[in-house]
Order: sequence, then structure tokens, then C-alpha cells
Amino acid sequence: MLRFPRPGLSPGRLAEALQPWSGARLLELGPGDGEYTLAVAEAVAPGGSVAAFDLQQEMLDALDESARRRGVANLEPRQGDATALPYEDATFDGAFLVTVLGEISDQVAALRELRRVLRPGGRVVFGETLLDPHLVPLRSLRRRCDAAGLRFERVVGVAPLGFYACFAAP
Repeated sequence: MLRFPRPGLSPGRLAEALQPWSGARLLELGPGDGEYTLAVAEAVAPGGSVAAFDLQQEMLDALDESARRRGVANLEPRQGDATALPYEDATFDGAFLVTVLGEISDQVAALRELRRVLRPGGRVVFGETLLDPHLVPLRSLRRRCDAAGLRFERVVGVAPLGFYACFAAP
């Protein structure tokens, strides 16, 4: 499932939505083997880092291998549950999830945790595609993010085919 087609969800389009910068500290939930993670980690270097958080240790091991092959050293992999993030409040400048939110059983709890660990003004970007069996439609995503205290900003791409939805922490 890691390599299912994701029309409209390229790493370049993620960069357009997330707008990473050198020195930023970012969080990714559900990095898989690093298709998006590594590109973002390169964009925040030097001085920045990406905390890669996943429920499955196997995914983090695959990410470590991909990072090693590509020479990316500014990753901080950690295993755990997205509904109880092991980070201090206001730790991250931004966060991103690409076709991951729909796999989390308590999405509102995970969104509240994301809000908690974002610095004020921090951006969180969700990538969704119609081809994902766990698609979270834009309308549902906006409703859940609003309940978690995240403010909708914009969409990059074409919903529901493949889009990035950008939200910010007030």
C-alpha cells in the first residue's frame, strides 16, 4: 500500500503547501519509507529537522534505511500512537501527513495532539487522494480540524482527486 498511485500528491506539491524552510523543526505522522519525509528533511537542512513518528517500527526501520541510502541525517524517528504524542507543547514549526489521517482510529484526538505540539502560527498539511481507501474528504477534514482548534487556510491541488489541505494553529 505504500506505493499506491497518489495523483496530485507529489513531494514538490507538498513543499508548495508546507513551505518548509532551512532551520525549521517539522513533524511527520506516518512517514512510511520516506517518500515525502526525505524531501522535506533536505528542504529544512541545514539546521532543521524532521521528527518522523509512526505506529509501526517496521516503517521507521524502512525510513532509516532510505535515509541512510540517500545521505539524509536530520531525521528523528520515533515509534508511538498519534493520539498521545511524546513531545512538549509548541515544539514544531509545522507538521504533515500524507494519506495517513484516515488510518488513525481517533482522528480528533490525533488532531488535538497535533494542535498541541504546533507553535502558534504553525502549519499542518494533510495530503489526501480519491484513490486512498482511507480517504478523509475535505469537508470532513475541515470539520475535524475545526473541532481540534486548527484554522483552515487553503487547498493546493484538486479535491478530491489529489490535494493538500493547509491548516494553521492560531
